[in-house]
Parts: sequence; structure tokens; C-alpha cells
Amino acid sequence: MRHLVLPTLLLLLWSCTRQEPLRPNIIFIMTDDHAYQAVGAYGSEINNTPNLDRIADEGIIFRNSFVCNSICAPSRAALLTGKHSHINGHIDNRHRFDSSQVTFPKLLQQAGYQTALIGKWHLKSEPTGFDYWNILPGQGSYYNPDFIEMGRTYRVPGYATTIITDMALDWMEKRDRDKPFCLLVHHKAPHRNWMPDTADFDLYDGTVFPVPETFFDTYQGRQAAAEQEMSVMKDMRMSYDLKITGADGDSLSQSEKDYLWYVNHRLSPEQRKAWLREYDSISRAYNSNPPAGDSLALYKLNRYLTDYLRTIQSVDRNTGRLLDYLESEGLQKNTLVVYTSDQGFYLGEHGWFDKRFMYEESFRTPLMMRLPEGLTAHGDIDQMVQNIDFAPTFLELAGVTPPKEMQGVSLVPLLRGSKTKGWRDALYYHYYEYPAEHAVKRHYGIRTDRYKLIHFYNDIDRWELYDLSIDPHEMSNLIDDSAYDRIEKDLRKRLDGLRKQYSVTEEE
Repeated sequence: MRHLVLPTLLLLLWSCTRQEPLRPNIIFIMTDDHAYQAVGAYGSEINNTPNLDRIADEGIIFRNSFVCNSICAPSRAALLTGKHSHINGHIDNRHRFDSSQVTFPKLLQQAGYQTALIGKWHLKSEPTGFDYWNILPGQGSYYNPDFIEMGRTYRVPGYATTIITDMALDWMEKRDRDKPFCLLVHHKAPHRNWMPDTADFDLYDGTVFPVPETFFDTYQGRQAAAEQEMSVMKDMRMSYDLKITGADGDSLSQSEKDYLWYVNHRLSPEQRKAWLREYDSISRAYNSNPPAGDSLALYKLNRYLTDYLRTIQSVDRNTGRLLDYLESEGLQKNTLVVYTSDQGFYLGEHGWFDKRFMYEESFRTPLMMRLPEGLTAHGDIDQMVQNIDFAPTFLELAGVTPPKEMQGVSLVPLLRGSKTKGWRDALYYHYYEYPAEHAVKRHYGIRTDRYKLIHFYNDIDRWELYDLSIDPHEMSNLIDDSAYDRIEKDLRKRLDGLRKQYSVTEEE
């Protein structure tokens, strides 16, 4: 027997030190265009999100979470594949996602997970790798939306955020309880044109929101920023965006005409009654005494924020329903809950709405996780992470080796609270969709913990350099400041290194 002692001890030590895969359930909640500035846990000064904050309070909050291409469909393709846009092929919203390529849901499915997708898909091709899917066609509708359930199209009465949550809860009730599951809950909200649930029509009535200090930015030294078409003042439409009828006269665009048709024909009688009661009074008040100049710009900002934040209120409320269900079913101990957005968004910073630019409000995105047992991290995570990291993370937790083609890095060491020497110290970004809506020019760049270097190209050749430690709002382009020559040279070298690392062979 004595000769068995040493091997037995070694086996015990090995079993104690190696880390078995947790194979937790995964609920991945993703909104569309939710700015981190509108999340309580990120210090929002404009709204409260108690249920989203529960995720951060009971788990972790990433303080430096970013995307690799700040626009809806490419961001979704990146998180599914773990690859940058030029590798997964989905560089802009005009492309069709190649569903034949490897994605994390496919690999989880092969590893014995039940997989489901409910809500916004926005990738044109049919979802693959899901045992069940029920998606909004295209952008989807806020009220009485159509859904495509495993190829069958039908209409569901109600409000999109609540309906998507209802479907998610129903799927969890009916799932095979002998298998782990991965459920993607993808909301339309708070995407333009910010149509709130009728239950929230009185929320923020009379509220005057604080104005971002960069709202009246003049874009000195930043040509691409000056030539965009996403200005709250110039490009936000009165009827389509702000629900004020009669202000545009005969100059209605086709999208505005479509919007008015929607209000008059798609809403149920009850919804239309509530809509008219809310928005007719706003239209009458505006038309009786229309503001002008800076006053008009501030008026439009406040109207925009009112409806934007109302849509988030529904997201928060319905996220609370999901969390409550997990706890009532005893699932919280073995379920990873992730909340994020497909990118950030401008809430008046630089005078803008929308996203696309590599500037912070668009590039940075909220990311919070409530962890299952076995993952001990808690509180703030400061390391830089990116949406290409989701796929390898979920796979490692499930005991699946991420394919070498995935360019993201697993976040599991961060979730375990482990020391992470050698963690990435720079991020690569690339935006392609130009010419297109909002006229944001093509650009790519690098961000470190302190600096950001951006190259705008295609019909322009301009470089921008920012020192985020002294200029967090990115108002002062330092590219011609000789004091930063050495830093610029180093950043260009590191940017070239990232482009080589990620196999970026050309700008187009």
C-alpha cells in the first residue's frame, strides 16, 4: 500500500489546483444604443436604474469596456464570432452576416448547452447555432411588433421590451432542465426613435436635464467631427425623433411620413389614445411658442433625453423581472448574468446623438455581470476589455477551448479575481460605414489607458491625438503639438503592431 501513497497525494493535489469548467447558465442581456452615462452604476446624473445596478452591486462592473466598431450589426457580429469586423466580414450595417462561420452559440450547442435568442438580431441572415430563436425583423417596432419565430412571422400585441422579456421567461420555463442554457435577450430599446412604453409616458414630465459641457462644441481642429450629420440641433427631426407634429410644415421626409403612418395605423386604440394625450399636448405647446437659436437646441436635447430615458426605464424594469425569476427558481447560484449594449451613444455630448465615432461616449459601453458560484471577483474591474472578448469567455466557462481564429481574450481570469499580468494595454478600433447616414468618416485607431490616436481616411486624411488624462472630453487635438511628438511616434508604432496582430492588411 505504501507505494500508492505518493501517486494518491499527487492526484489529490492536482484535483484541488486544476480549475474545472463551471458550465454555468448564461443570460446575456444586450440593449441597442444604451449609453453608459444613462446607467446609475456608472454615475448617471439623469436617470435611475435600480435593477441594472443590482447586477453591478451583486457582481462586477467593468469601468473600461469598449467595442471594436461602434455600429449595431458589426458589433453583434463581433460578439458572436470573437473576431474584428474585417475578419468576420460584417464591416457595416449594409452587409449580410455569414451565418456559416463559427460562433460561440454553435460551440456551446455542440457542448450540450441549450441555446436561445430572443429579440433583436439585425444581421439579415437567419440565426444559426440556436435551438430556439424568435427575432424582430430588421430594426423591429416598439409597439405591436412583428416577430419571426423559427421562420414563422406573426404580430404580438404590446410593447417590445416587455414582450421580449415575456418570451425569455416563457422559454426558461419550458427549457430542458437537465441541461445548462445560454439565453440571449436582445432588446430594441433604446434605439432611435425612442418610443416609450405607454406606462412611462408621464415619466420625466417637466424635468430639465443637465446640459453636457461639450454640447456647444465648435469642433476646432477636428474636421471629421465638424462634418458629421448627427447634430441634435441640425439633424434631429421634429416629428420623427421628437414626436412634435406640425413643426416641419410640408418638408416631411419619407421617414417622417412613415412615422406618422405608424402612429395612425399600427397602434391599438388604447395605445393611440395614450399617445395622443401625451404628444398632442407637447406639439401644441411647442407650436404656440416655438423656441429659436440656442433655446431651440436645448429644447430638442431635453425632448430627446426625455423619451430616450423613458425607454431605458422599461429595460430596467424588465431586467428586474429576469433577476427575480432566477432567484425564485434558485438559478442565481449557477447563472452568469451579463448586461451590456452593442455600443455607447451620445446624449448631447459634442452636440450629438447616435454613435460611430471612436470618441469615448460611442466607443465605451456599459458592461456589468452577476457571477455564478465559483467566480469570486467583486466590484470594479479596471482592465480594458472589448466585445470580441465575450465569445472566448463564455466558451471557457463552458469547458470549450476557444478556436484559435477568435481574436478576443477570455475574461475568466478577471472573473475569478486572479492577478492578470500581461493583460492588454491597448485597444484597436475600426469604423467603415461611409458614405452613409450621419456622415461619420471612416477611421481606425488605438486607445491606451491614457492616450488615443485616430486616423480618419477615405475622402480625408487627418490624424487626431488626445491625452485623456487632461482632456477626457476629447476637445483638444494634439496632433500638431510638438510636446507630444514622442508619444505620437510611439502610438503610431503600437497601432501598426495591433493592425499586424489582428491581420488588418489594408484600410478599406
